[in-house]
Amino acid sequence: PFAMIDEHSAIPSEQEILFTMHTVFRVVEMKQTAKNNRLWEVQLAITDDNDPQLSTLTNRIKEEVQGPTGWRRMGKLMLKVGHFNQAEELYQELLKNASTDSDRVLIYHQLGWLKDQQGKYPEAVKFYEKSLEIKRKTLPENDASLAPTYSNIGLVYDNMGEYSKALEFHEKSLKIREVSLPPTHPDLASSYNNIGGVYDNMG
Repeated sequence: PFAMIDEHSAIPSEQEILFTMHTVFRVVEMKQTAKNNRLWEVQLAITDDNDPQLSTLTNRIKEEVQGPTGWRRMGKLMLKVGHFNQAEELYQELLKNASTDSDRVLIYHQLGWLKDQQGKYPEAVKFYEKSLEIKRKTLPENDASLAPTYSNIGLVYDNMGEYSKALEFHEKSLKIREVSLPPTHPDLASSYNNIGGVYDNMG
């Protein structure tokens, strides 16, 4: 839905159109203007709720940013689109108000991932280790939920060029996955790939 508001505008010649909030457009065509090659003309087409491509995209985003609360989903969405500073502010606030260890585990893990994406590797390791420390209070050393965190720490050390530490954590992750997962599970393939990547980086 939209409305022509040129009659109500301070500058009627602008021929303004008002669209409802959250209106989504598809880019049809982009081309440089003939008079000024620094300007581009973008042709847009409005979509609606029945647009199959928009529905597919929306459902995919919903799957990727799942969470028990709106704040958690917002944090994941911010990470997804690369708004790391805003995501960190949100997660730090959630951390202050976290009432359970399971909440803190999840938040520390997300902060670790965030710092890894920013290239702040020592901080990433610190957050991942805080997540592990809380998990280890109540879980056995071979619990399946520890494997992703070990794996992520291994990836951070690999990024830092600390290959022996990277292998140590990837092997911990692999050891857990070999016991807890079927032999054809993709997470096992991921562990093997991570270990191979470290050896490749070592030359």
